[in-house]
Amino acid sequence: MKKTITVIDTFGFLFRSYYALPPLKSKSGFPTGLLTGFMNFIANIGKDFQTDYLVFALDSKGDTFRNEIYQEYKAQRPDVPEDLLKQLPVAIEWIEKMGFQTASKVGFEADDIIASIAHDAKQKDLEVRIVSHDKDLYQLIDDDTVYLFDPIKKVVVNEDKCFSKYGVMPKQFTDYQALLGDSADNVPGVKGVGAKTAEALIKEYGTLDNIYENIENIEKTRWKNLLEANKEMAFISKELVTLKIDCHAIDDVENFVLPKENPILKIADILSEFDLNRIIDRVNKDGLNYKTQIPKKIQRLQFDAILLDTKEKLFEVLNSIKTDTIVAFDTETTDLDTNKAKIVGFSFSFEESKGYYIPVGHNYLGVGSQVSLEDAKEALLKLNEFKLIAQNFKYDYEIIKNNFDIEMNLYADTMIMSWLLNPGSKVGLDAKAKELFDHEMISFKDVVKKGEDFSSVPIEKACEYASEDALITLKLYYKLQEEFESTHTKYLFELGQTLEFDFTKVLAYMEHNGIKVDVSVLEELKQKNIKHLQELTLNIYELAGNEFNINSPKQLGEILFEKLGLKASKKTKSGYSTNEMVLHKLYDEHKIIPLLLNYRESYKLQSTYIEPLLLLAKKSEENRIFTSFLQTGTATGRLSSKNPNLQNIPVKSEAGALIRSAFIPKNGYSLVGIDYSQIELRLLAHFSNDEALVHAFNSGLDIHRQTAVKIFGEEQADNNRSIAKSINFGLIYGMGSRKLADTLGIQPKEAKAYIESYFKAFKSVKDYLKSIEDSILEEGYVETLLKRKRIFDFDSANGMQKAAFLREGVNTKFQGSAADLIKLSMLKIWQKYKHNNDIKMLLQIHDELIFEIKNEKIDEIAEDLVKIMENIVELKIPLKVSKNIGKSWQELK
Repeated sequence: MKKTITVIDTFGFLFRSYYALPPLKSKSGFPTGLLTGFMNFIANIGKDFQTDYLVFALDSKGDTFRNEIYQEYKAQRPDVPEDLLKQLPVAIEWIEKMGFQTASKVGFEADDIIASIAHDAKQKDLEVRIVSHDKDLYQLIDDDTVYLFDPIKKVVVNEDKCFSKYGVMPKQFTDYQALLGDSADNVPGVKGVGAKTAEALIKEYGTLDNIYENIENIEKTRWKNLLEANKEMAFISKELVTLKIDCHAIDDVENFVLPKENPILKIADILSEFDLNRIIDRVNKDGLNYKTQIPKKIQRLQFDAILLDTKEKLFEVLNSIKTDTIVAFDTETTDLDTNKAKIVGFSFSFEESKGYYIPVGHNYLGVGSQVSLEDAKEALLKLNEFKLIAQNFKYDYEIIKNNFDIEMNLYADTMIMSWLLNPGSKVGLDAKAKELFDHEMISFKDVVKKGEDFSSVPIEKACEYASEDALITLKLYYKLQEEFESTHTKYLFELGQTLEFDFTKVLAYMEHNGIKVDVSVLEELKQKNIKHLQELTLNIYELAGNEFNINSPKQLGEILFEKLGLKASKKTKSGYSTNEMVLHKLYDEHKIIPLLLNYRESYKLQSTYIEPLLLLAKKSEENRIFTSFLQTGTATGRLSSKNPNLQNIPVKSEAGALIRSAFIPKNGYSLVGIDYSQIELRLLAHFSNDEALVHAFNSGLDIHRQTAVKIFGEEQADNNRSIAKSINFGLIYGMGSRKLADTLGIQPKEAKAYIESYFKAFKSVKDYLKSIEDSILEEGYVETLLKRKRIFDFDSANGMQKAAFLREGVNTKFQGSAADLIKLSMLKIWQKYKHNNDIKMLLQIHDELIFEIKNEKIDEIAEDLVKIMENIVELKIPLKVSKNIGKSWQELK
């Protein structure tokens, strides 16, 4: 069952709450109507709706990008009542004090934030409930996936409600609004066109583009004249009403879980000050409608936050530190993006209960004395002489490199230490402080006001916040060292020192390099794909016998299984399943099915790849895209990539090939891809020491054909190589006979016979795979080649989870060991070539590395890279890589 994220249209809800309730006041005369309605809403979470995650979307102060498009946007908004204005900031403050998450971004409205979260949540297969009645959000509705919930009427607003109210589908809503305009927001629209005319035009022509393409065919002269006279305003209006889907991403959805401690009781003292005692009594008596704990009193470690705002004070402390001292280090900046961020200050700690803060870039009226950038640079060089530790060092490393051109040294990264101890645990500093010290850290949101950055934080407040970061990092380091000792895993810390800590610099280097994109290829692809989607849509409508929302599983299910009479799988309360597996099973049953699969692929191509990549490429003068690599993002040890994720572009589909063709080298260079061949199978041979597998690899034989020979015999081997390949890889991923049967399209009985034949041929493999499972059950963890651990919590697992743990454990043995090998190679390559402009390491796509190499140097450098990667460790079988050179990423395949 899908999990649900609920996104609150915060200002919209609060405004409506204000007007829905009488003008209540506290004993001191402060208005409380809006606040009362808001707290009633909080009390009813779990009653009015169930949700797994919740976030409050907020507007940011000042103009947005829409004011640049159209200066008059929202220019005629009436003044907001004073009583409402008084209560708004109080309600916003309460949201965060209660433990709920907020989301906003300078230059964007809350509606853009909501649209972006909804878009991202859909990619993560979440159901999205938007708490709002605002018609501007109707464009986001996608039945069963995204819908609105009216918190006053307590009703769901879906596609049917949208159509019955406005006569258009949600996907047509921006075109409808572009014609109609919006007097509330001062969106001009087409002057003279009312709701009925707009509805009729959309029903006839579908889109704004199509209306203007067919303007000569419009019979009503008045409509035609109005459209011609206001064409520019129509398209400006479309731009104004179209919500952005790329201004907010859900990096970690678990950040949006409902507060575990009762949110209302958490602010009970504040609520009493406003005489909102009734809500406190109600919650004390009945609790909330979802399970919560009684709030604990916040504990904070007592420490001295010492401000060093002059060169003299700074160097007096630095000169007192002994050479071999462990010093925790942290930076404060203006932005999370290291390419844009300016340093505001830095902190360090080397004693048990003291943290020091050095301000260098605070910028506000009346700001106190600060250390100059020149003196700060000298201080950083001095800090570099000590044993520096940091939490998420990659960020601080990039900041100092970009702002001072200094490469900071690293003794240990506490985030990576936490991950090495338990890669499935939360590794953030706040989470570790709570877990290990029962300490609530000062929240960033409590320090930095909405729409501002750290440079506007008063220096004294910044000193407390930044000093705490450094001190907790220092305490965390010593605590984690104790855990390495007590669990007899000091070797994991040593692995950090020989590989993982320095590897952060490799990732920083790759992130800085980026990869070039041919914008013209993506632009052409975008236009072709739009046309293709339009053609597919018309053909699907024709075969279905009527128009419907193709992206709505509910409507599609009704068309396929009720109207067209196709055989359905089980129907649930939300409708028929129309996922990819269902459609593939129906592939030959009706002509509409291949078209639907094609449509889905093309739609995903447009929304997930083409448009986001185009936006990112245009932000850089050189059209380079810069991804972020996460070192601690997976339990197996594999890297993950985000903003954008360049590791999940489809490999085998035509769509993926088209996208890859847009990634190119800079002039005078070529892309070179070097890929470990059958790395996991080679590791299976190494670990199991199976005689037949080891012999095959040591003899340079085609392993898949050899497997086919063993199962099917010499004569049938070539015809059955693909089956053998599926078995080879399937066993590593814990594939049973049923899954193999589905993969190959055969009966489970036949699949079982293949697997049995495989184990007869490779006698040691079955025993070895069983030994991994036995070890996991006994020890509760699995180890990779370099002895990285993945821990499994069997105590709280049910039968299905235990089976999944065993599959994941076997998979981790091979996938995690492959990750070890490629990391070792990357580190060695970086150490050798980091200052060589003839070669740049750009991407790691699991078992493959992609480089940009100067054309004249390709043969020499590529040969050396192959040598490094094939000899990175000595196994019982040889490591092999394949090398490909091309003028686009796609040519490397």
